[in-house]
Amino acid sequence: MGTDTVRVRTADETAGRRREQRGWYVYDWACSVYSTSVLTVFLGPYLTSVAERAADGDGYVHPLGVPVRAGSFFAYSVSLSVVLAVVLMPLVGSAADRTGRKKPLLAVAAYTGAAATTGMFFLDGDRYLLGGALLVVANAAQSVGMMLYNSYLPQIAPPEERDAVSSRGWALGYAAGALVLVADLVLYSAHDSFGLSETAAVRVCLATAGLWWGAFTLVPLRQLRDRHARVEHSTAPGLRQLAATVRDMRRYPLTLAFLLAYLVYNDGIQTVISQASVYGSEELGLGQSTLIVAVLLVQVLAVAGALAMGRLARMYGAQRTILGSLVAWTVTLAAGYFLPAGAPVFFFVLAAGIGLVLGGSQALSRSLFSHLVPPGKEAEYFSAYEMSDRGMSWLGPLLFGVTYQLTGSYRSAIVSLVAFFVLGFALLARVPVRRAIGEAGNPLPEKI
Repeated sequence: MGTDTVRVRTADETAGRRREQRGWYVYDWACSVYSTSVLTVFLGPYLTSVAERAADGDGYVHPLGVPVRAGSFFAYSVSLSVVLAVVLMPLVGSAADRTGRKKPLLAVAAYTGAAATTGMFFLDGDRYLLGGALLVVANAAQSVGMMLYNSYLPQIAPPEERDAVSSRGWALGYAAGALVLVADLVLYSAHDSFGLSETAAVRVCLATAGLWWGAFTLVPLRQLRDRHARVEHSTAPGLRQLAATVRDMRRYPLTLAFLLAYLVYNDGIQTVISQASVYGSEELGLGQSTLIVAVLLVQVLAVAGALAMGRLARMYGAQRTILGSLVAWTVTLAAGYFLPAGAPVFFFVLAAGIGLVLGGSQALSRSLFSHLVPPGKEAEYFSAYEMSDRGMSWLGPLLFGVTYQLTGSYRSAIVSLVAFFVLGFALLARVPVRRAIGEAGNPLPEKI
């Protein structure tokens, strides 16, 4: 084979990889609006208010006859969504690796989530059970979709590119969230001018997030490509497949050790994201417009934070950079306990602190884990990884909800989450990642 032929082939492969990476970025652009507008800003306070309208004189609703404080219903719904995700993700991940056909599965997950989110337009009055059901479906579908999306990373980026590619994906997602939040803020603040009630404006914001998700998913479905399967997998049901995946991970104990650390600290991150708006509205007495501006600030700074932490990772390594971010998370969350009620400026300062570390800590965790996955098992392993990602964690919301149910204080609930960051830091610091990468059979990047 001539030198010119090799150059042409290499150039074609590079161009194809870049095209896939651009398509891959757009899925973050598509689905991050759900995480921002729905999960972080509007649905928590709105579903809580719907549940409060349905509550009895003591402030309880009774789904399936179980007494639940109306203020805890949203957190419990988030926890329930991960039960469904735990069943589905290992099964779908194994099927994706076994068949090599990730795109059709990604399409099903994305459009199921988009349809459930669009259906939130009909959440009105005291239909809290409808809201809980749509939340469970949308969250589980997003979790499955993000698992499949993340599993493309080792296939579309060589080791030396992954921190940068992962960070760009997160940054683009936060940029989309910021863009749509600006439109949401205009619609919500001037709802009378648009002939809408306040609740109707919220329902429109919820539904448009689903429409956005569905429309932009067309781009990655066009540009990503499926690969031939390289490894045989079992076809066990979801929970059995998860057990099989964990048993397989025992052959790579350092990969399992990193995953445990990630599940702990990201549980804390995702709970802060999903419950911050409830904390701001119920404990601090802040209005919806204030919460939107705060989350918009998070989105804008998260773009810069993700890119900046990607550069820090190139200088100091991803593991050290993540550990530094966990210290920042701990300090920020502890400060949140002391925020005075009715003081938006202090809430904005807290939001700025969260934004600067949010995108980078998640992007670098994803790229670092991609180095620890044995070749050919990307989707299966990312199914386990995804269980605590993007608001899909279960222990954090459960702890938050139970703490509030027992104490009636959202301050106690929010400060209880510090434990996740402290323990996560301790677990991550003990993982020798260079040795873990070698044991997984992957090439070592220059900095890790």
